[in-house]
Amino acid sequence: MEIHGLNGAGGTQPIYPRMAAYTVESGSSVGVNAPRDHVEISSLGQMLDGIHRLPDIRHERVEAVRRQIAEGVYETPEKLEIALDRLLDEMSGF
Repeated sequence: MEIHGLNGAGGTQPIYPRMAAYTVESGSSVGVNAPRDHVEISSLGQMLDGIHRLPDIRHERVEAVRRQIAEGVYETPEKLEIALDRLLDEMSGF
């Protein structure tokens, strides 16, 4: 046996045999009972998608609020009233 070149005696060969080509004749359609793909997104996946859609964290604002809380000046009667109104609106469905 003589080998000529880098590709061996028979040249390059596929590892797996070729599969027959699949064609659909024009005018034909897929049957009603043909299998269809189905995807379900888990509740964890939905939650992670929701988290991904949240706006970026404004770290400067978070630090400012933390400082105000530590200094005891963040909670004011006006802010508590607004928070209570929003909570009641949310609970009543508005």
